Amino acid sequence: MLGSLTPLLYLQVSPVIVVIRNLKTGAAISAAPELALSADNPPKVLGVGNSARSAAKAATQARLINPFAHPRTMVSDFTSAEILLKALVGKVLKKSLLSPAPSMVIHPMGNPDGGFTQVEKRAFRELAMGAGARLVWVWTGRPLTDDELKTRQTPADAGHWEA
Repeated sequence: MLGSLTPLLYLQVSPVIVVIRNLKTGAAISAAPELALSADNPPKVLGVGNSARSAAKAATQARLINPFAHPRTMVSDFTSAEILLKALVGKVLKKSLLSPAPSMVIHPMGNPDGGFTQVEKRAFRELAMGAGARLVWVWTGRPLTDDELKTRQTPADAGHWEA
């Protein structure tokens, strides 16, 4: 019964854009993978996604971070990536006191030489858990259709599921 109440989110993550869709409600967001942080200790979040760049410019001392942009790996700053995803997930979910935690399919968009390492897959899994997921699948392959996401059934050569 809880499964029918639980939202299913599809997160496509790349160094250029983050797309999050709620398959239950149809709500979606496409945002720049950027986070603006103050120079305070500890830093404060000034803006996320598309508003991060203008928030960083408006502050006297701020850092603009893209936690998914690095020449060797997709996750360059785990803590910033977790803050970014948590904020963006919050924008597509209508939270209430009794709302269940969502299930998430996180899809790192890219095709690194040799594929994603187990360390990278685990990092994406833990990012989704930190963003509020109760259950996570990491998908590496082509973009998925809504039917494939809902059933987690794809042709054998289309990619790889990891629960």
